[in-house]
Amino acid sequence: MKFSLPHIYPITDAGISGLAHHAQARALAGAGCRFLQIRDKQATSRELYEEVLRSIGEMRPLGGRVIVNDRVDIAMAAGADGVHLGQSDLSPADARKLMGEAAIIGFSAHSIEQALHALALPIDYLAIGPIFDTRTKADPDPTVGVEMIRQVRLAIGEMPLVAIGGIDSGDLQDVLEAGADSAAIISGLAGASAGIGARFQELAELANTVKQL
Repeated sequence: MKFSLPHIYPITDAGISGLAHHAQARALAGAGCRFLQIRDKQATSRELYEEVLRSIGEMRPLGGRVIVNDRVDIAMAAGADGVHLGQSDLSPADARKLMGEAAIIGFSAHSIEQALHALALPIDYLAIGPIFDTRTKADPDPTVGVEMIRQVRLAIGEMPLVAIGGIDSGDLQDVLEAGADSAAIISGLAGASAGIGARFQELAELANTVKQL
């Protein structure tokens, strides 16, 4: 394992936050975040590349890592630390060939069958979801619920597991206690009235408390 999953795994969203990705990266890095995914389904390739590059500039001087959702080409061009891939994206095997052994590669699953298939893939962590209803996707997959986390945890053994989809402070304890190593947060951070950095610190403190129980 090339890195340890943080208990809180931030994913940027420019639409919900009203902030550019690099501005979110700056706020999160300043709040102690050291692992971040840049996700943007609407930006042009050039816009996304520039935002990833600037986000790396915010995170890396503080020891943080940046990965890119879906876009292996953008991740490689910008010098990001890795990618997160979905079921319809470039395969993890092909991404690994292109990006090398040092790259962080995450992969999404939406069922036990997909999770079991992922065990044979050259990935660093698996994400299961959406756990709850989410407003960050125009056409989301069906929700799988907290019980799916428990089932996947049993199925995949020690593989690092991220829960994703509609998770916020009220659900965080249930998600982590069900077996997730990390909770990916999008709306719960991007929509925070107190600011992304302050909200990240609040969630990280809560997650650390749960994991110490």
